[in-house]
Parts: sequence; C-alpha cells; structure tokens
Amino acid sequence: MNDEASIDKGAVYAALREVKDPDFNRDIVDLGFVRDMVISGGDVSFTIELTTPACPVKDQFKRQAEEAVRAAIPGVGRVEVNMTSRVRHGPGGVIGDVEIGGDVKNIIAVASAKGGVGKSTVAVNLAVSLAGFGAKVGLCDADIYGPSAPLLLGIKKGPMMGRRGRILPVETKGIKVISIGLLTEPDAAVVWRGPLASGALKQFISDVDWGELDYLVFDMPPGTGDIPLTLVQTVAVTGVVMVTTPQDIALADVRRGMRMFEKVEVPVLGIVENMSYYTCPECGHREEIFDHGGGRRMADEQGVPLIAEVPLGLGVRASGDSGEPVVTSAPDSPAGRAFTTMAQEVARLVAVRNEALPATLKVEMQK
Repeated sequence: MNDEASIDKGAVYAALREVKDPDFNRDIVDLGFVRDMVISGGDVSFTIELTTPACPVKDQFKRQAEEAVRAAIPGVGRVEVNMTSRVRHGPGGVIGDVEIGGDVKNIIAVASAKGGVGKSTVAVNLAVSLAGFGAKVGLCDADIYGPSAPLLLGIKKGPMMGRRGRILPVETKGIKVISIGLLTEPDAAVVWRGPLASGALKQFISDVDWGELDYLVFDMPPGTGDIPLTLVQTVAVTGVVMVTTPQDIALADVRRGMRMFEKVEVPVLGIVENMSYYTCPECGHREEIFDHGGGRRMADEQGVPLIAEVPLGLGVRASGDSGEPVVTSAPDSPAGRAFTTMAQEVARLVAVRNEALPATLKVEMQK
C-alpha cells in the first residue's frame, strides 16, 4: 500500500478526469463536481457533488470514480466516494413586479393545452418523486377553475398564516402544496373572470412562504389562456413539460401549446406521453387503447426529448382516488417506475438547461 507521501492529490484529480458527464461532455473535475479531497496514509476520500439528487447516473459516477483512482494509483488503500448534490439555480426570478415568496431555484411548468390527459397526475407524481430523491420541492396547483391537487394528495386541511402575513403551504408527502381548492369549500365553483384568476396565481407566487426550494412545479390548467400567460410574464420559468396522450386530437393541442411557449421564449424540456398503453395484469397482453407512439413522433417533429411513456393502469386511478400518488403507493408498478424515471429525466434536463445558461447570468443567479 502507498504511504501518505507517495499519493499526490494531483494524481487523483488527473485520474478523475477520466470520468465524463455524458450530458455536459466534460469531466467531473472540470465541472467542479469533485470536492473535499482528503488523503490519509494510503487512503483517499472525496465528494462528488452532482447537480440534482435525482441524477440517473449517480451510481455509475461513483463506480467509475473509484475504478479510475484504483487504476491510476496502484496499491492505493481505501477509496471512499461520497455522493451529494446541490441543485443549481435556473433563470429563476421575477419578470414583472411580483416577488417570489422564497428562494426558488427552478420553476417547472407542467402543461397540456388539453384537458383529460392526466396532466395533474403527472405533476403530482413528478413533485413527489423529486422529493423522494431528496430535493426540496413545492407544488402550485395553478388550475384555478378545476383544482385537483388536494384530492390527488389526500389533503384535508387548509394552509395557515405565517410570519410577514404570508401563507404557509400545506406540507404532505415531502412537498409543499398550495391550491385554490385548499382555500374554498370542497364543492364550491370558482366563478371568476380571467383577471381574478390571474391575480390568484400571482398571490400563490408572492404571498406563499415557499422557503428554499430546488424545484417549484406548477400544475397548469388546460389551454393557452390567462393563467399560462400570467405565469410566464411574472416569473422566469426554467422549462415546460408537455403532457399528451397518443391520439391525434391530443397531439394537435400539444402542438398549439408548444407554439405558445415558443412565442414567449420559454423552453419546452420535453414531452410525456401519458396513458401510453395498457398491459393486462393477468396475461401480460399489451393493448394500445389510445394508439401508441404519438408522443415520440411529436417529440421528433418538434426536436425535443420524449421524457417518458407512462402506461395506463388501475393503480394510477386508485392512487388518485385514495390521495396516495402511485410513486409512493405502488413504486414498483409499471406506472410507478415510469413516473420515477420521468422525474429523473426532468431533473437531468433542468440541469442541462442550467449549465447551458450564459456565464454572466449564472453569476447573477448566485448573488
């Protein structure tokens, strides 16, 4: 085994340069991921700080780093690789005169431009899954006229008032949640014109004490009207996840929704095809009830990633009715695994988006 004098930190860093991030096409040393290196006798320890706790290649990085050090420094003793993460700031902040009620690093809008495609189910499972990986997550139910977050998350109580007159979001399943459904009677209809609904959304942004969040997920209403426009004109959105089902009528609406976000210069992170197919739990036969592959064709046509194909299953419906998202009630089910993978892919795309921001903007975001 080497002694302390014979192991040079420079040699360890040189070895770790062989570990490349496939998204950024740069090594983990150049990216600033390697931290807190300690050499004691013949042992080496260091930390790899990733850009998200939901990194899909976290275990791969750890294995490659240990193997690289052992290959470059014969006789090295214990190689301890500690994995941690720090989510980077996106282009977050305000565009108008509304101040966000907290330190929110990334705003992710989940949109569909069409009702009935399971957008709220996608948004809820995205938020809960990201929190399950260790991220600090909030969910804003921006569907003022048809709020569904309270039902999907089984929330029975309303929010409280905190310091400085701000609303404290309800905390459940590891996430912070606000919804107009938590502020009205369960069966009450919200009969508001557009300006009132837009005003409510602005209050959810500024008057809620979000605290420190890595991701704030907005469950958008269907369509391309007041609420989506208010959001993108009020805060800087990191990116949008578009939800569709495979059939042409849903895809046509998604195309229109993407055009809207394109016009206001908000990037679309990718497309989630929900209700992609159904597999019989008894015989395993796969049935493509709503057609199949429309989401992939749309993604290819628009030049964006297909983030996930989520199967239709009774467990998803049951979990929504019971207030327990499928990623926690049945994480090993096909839908549970698909939503978990979806969350990892969204986190990856957000990290790639943030790394591509101009250096001057990154400096401003860290102030």
